[in-house]
Amino acid sequence: MPSEFGALSVLPPLLAIVLAIATRKAVLSLFLGIWAGAVIYTGGLGIVQTFEWIVAAVAGDFHVRILVFTLLLGSGVAMIWNLGGSYAVRDWAIAKLDSQRKVGAVAWLLGVVLFFDDYANTAIVGSAMKDVSDHLRISREKLSYIVDSTAAPVATLGISSWVAFQLSLITDGYEAAGVADHPAAFEVFLSSIPFNMYSILAVVMVAIIVFSGRDFGEMLDAEHRSWSTGAVSREDARPMQDVKSDLGEPSATNPRLVSFFAPIAVLIAVTIGSALWTGYSPGASVMDMVTNADFASALIYGSFAMVATGFALGKFYGILTLGESTDTVIDGFGLMLTAVSILVLAWGIGEVVSALQTGEYVAGIVGDQFPIAVLPALVLVLAAFIAFSTGTSWGTMGILTPIVIPVAWNLTGDHTIIAAMVGVIFSGAIFGDHSSPISDTTVLSATFTGADLVDHVRTQLYYALTVALVAIVLLLVWGVTRITPVALLPVGVLALVGLVYGLSELDADRKGIEPVATDTPQEAPESDE
Repeated sequence: MPSEFGALSVLPPLLAIVLAIATRKAVLSLFLGIWAGAVIYTGGLGIVQTFEWIVAAVAGDFHVRILVFTLLLGSGVAMIWNLGGSYAVRDWAIAKLDSQRKVGAVAWLLGVVLFFDDYANTAIVGSAMKDVSDHLRISREKLSYIVDSTAAPVATLGISSWVAFQLSLITDGYEAAGVADHPAAFEVFLSSIPFNMYSILAVVMVAIIVFSGRDFGEMLDAEHRSWSTGAVSREDARPMQDVKSDLGEPSATNPRLVSFFAPIAVLIAVTIGSALWTGYSPGASVMDMVTNADFASALIYGSFAMVATGFALGKFYGILTLGESTDTVIDGFGLMLTAVSILVLAWGIGEVVSALQTGEYVAGIVGDQFPIAVLPALVLVLAAFIAFSTGTSWGTMGILTPIVIPVAWNLTGDHTIIAAMVGVIFSGAIFGDHSSPISDTTVLSATFTGADLVDHVRTQLYYALTVALVAIVLLLVWGVTRITPVALLPVGVLALVGLVYGLSELDADRKGIEPVATDTPQEAPESDE
């Protein structure tokens, strides 16, 4: 059903995004976006409706669980800090990782390995790599990009909470199309992976950037600033999290690696174990358990176990008393207040676009009368716009999958086209997610790397657009030629390599910036400050 508000339904999220990027005031911009939506929805001042939407965003079951997880994770980070774990892992990593390239490579590899959940991925990789990254003067923007552009993309390619959600949508899409005899949802998902070109190429792009040591756009400026001055963040930046400033020096006088790795290991083990446990039923296979798992609850159990491990270590090593550990937990909540505020307001925008039917309006603009050859590329762009303007990848998937699968089936009756649609919806949702300052994964990536949210979005956008353009061209080629996407992806990788080298050279020459010696095994130069 088309939105009764028409083009006005797109205005509130776009207003919030434009204001956030222009003013760098994310909280104010999001609030004004919600208020604008309330004015459109009520035809009046809209104050009451504004706060009803904000309250509704907090009250949602899934959102409450993510907020509890985020707060507990803040406490876990604070506990690791006070136990000296961050200093211990920093000193250990500095001894092992003596160049920017090595640090970037480890961050990228960790992001790829921790594919089971994007939230946990950003928290673990960001927390683990931030201190050593700062030491070697990698900008917070660069680390945030590496974390963000591996976490969500790899979650769409392996067995994760993302895939479990999409499997249910594939089934719904076939049912909406009236197709009783169709392949299993997991089989369709496997066939869709080569068509998820943005996600695959985004992960590859991070590797190209890291191993080549080349940057362009605003990331080049950020890296030059960080390397030449030692300022890992912009002078007027507002980091989403600043552990040292908020918590002071650690209580531990003898930092131990176990104080970092034990809580992190417990977080991973309990999260994965409890996810499988929540999805268990007699006779269930591992795939069934993953599909039926309650990942949001599993994240809460894992983060709580992480905090409890901190209590145990503090007591065992005589670093923190019970009262001091409790105070650390409360202080950890404080670390996350900015992130929680932005998450709540971003979800408030989600309430706005749901009430105004923004996603349905945008999807309805594109009819079903267009060439099949351009269908995959068109759906990617459509998914990207919805995810960008609504700030929710899952919401985008939920809107488009039940719409696009019936359209594609009615036009072609081809299961390969259906698999392609699933892959490009993933791709578009992730691209929109990477480009939007109102996306929860964008917020959490900036939070756990200690970056300014809008600086993260502005620097990452150049790379996200580059990858998206290559993916769109490849999909158009596939639509016309039907060359297997497995053969097209290596062409996309070569195109990205060429673009990175070409754009970095042009941008560096234009700005008069010398390249950073990312492979030099030495500490960064002394700051002039």
